[in-house]
Amino acid sequence: MTPVFIGSEIYRGSSYGPAHPLHIPRVSTVMDLCRALDWFAPGQYRTSPRAKPAALTGFHTAEYIAALEQAEAAQAVDDSARVRHGLGTTANPVFPEMFRRPATGAGGVMLAAELVRDGGVVHVPGGGTHHAFADRANGFCYLNDPVLCLLALRRLGLSRIAYVDIDAHHCDGVQAGLGAAEDMLLISVHEERRWPFTGLLSDNGGGRAINLPVPRGFNDSEMRVVLQRLILPALERFDPQAVVLQCGADAIEEDPLSRLSLSNNAHVAVAVALRQVSPRLIVLGGGGYNPWSVARCWTRVWGALNGWSWAGALPENARAVLSGLSWNRRAPGRMPPERWFSSLEDAPREGLVRGEVLERIAELRPVTG
Repeated sequence: MTPVFIGSEIYRGSSYGPAHPLHIPRVSTVMDLCRALDWFAPGQYRTSPRAKPAALTGFHTAEYIAALEQAEAAQAVDDSARVRHGLGTTANPVFPEMFRRPATGAGGVMLAAELVRDGGVVHVPGGGTHHAFADRANGFCYLNDPVLCLLALRRLGLSRIAYVDIDAHHCDGVQAGLGAAEDMLLISVHEERRWPFTGLLSDNGGGRAINLPVPRGFNDSEMRVVLQRLILPALERFDPQAVVLQCGADAIEEDPLSRLSLSNNAHVAVAVALRQVSPRLIVLGGGGYNPWSVARCWTRVWGALNGWSWAGALPENARAVLSGLSWNRRAPGRMPPERWFSSLEDAPREGLVRGEVLERIAELRPVTG
């Protein structure tokens, strides 16, 4: 199957509010960059459907979905909804599309599951909201579309499904929902001592979850070792029929909400490696709060899933997309570097593979076989 990209215009202009880290455009910029590079062949781009409330209750409670819909309609929440469901908080504020936007991401990942029924690759950059719980919004996430995606794959009759998460933040909502599932393997590589402060090395999620917290400054060389010595051996042993990759871009060095030091080369390497070992691959987005880092990373990943790259200078129409971005979190008076406008590729962030990373991998080897 030719890879499919699932997007939506709902992400264009939809924002959590001017003070929120997710005020930046992300998915719409990826869509615009891919079009500027002519990276959508006929039939490759699909518009995401919006999941209906009944479909969302495959994981979320009906009471929570009703509260989320009501909050969008009223553009307000009462104290009980704030306390019980985590709505109307600083992290999960009330905004005009607070139900429709996450429901579109959920519809996209469930469509992706259907599309890979017989094999193939689908990229859903609007997915990856891995912190939401069944009855509660959490960590910028209103719906847990990774869980909904995994459950959709299960409904298709797949009996071995793997979830790999390379976001800087631990996938607490996914682990709470499916960490103990016997038919699923969860692997998370995330920054240690970083919110939500879960996913310790010893934490197996009540089942077969593998958690690798990594230190600040985690670099491309270290991710390569993690991929070769931990992720791929675990997948080989599990032999999944499908893999879902949460490809959060917040582990890239310039992101404001982590202290990791990856380049987007690491994300591409993981996505390509997982495509090679799985007959069905769904690649989600996730975190990422620097608009240039996110756009360039997820666009590169889409190209790599198709076997395409753009190593040289970008054409003018692609440069215009990146030059049109703004970001209120950059240092006052400090312009973004030229490479953020002219190239998709980051400079490699190679470095020492630290002993603590190797020791943690070694401690997990009995789990991975």
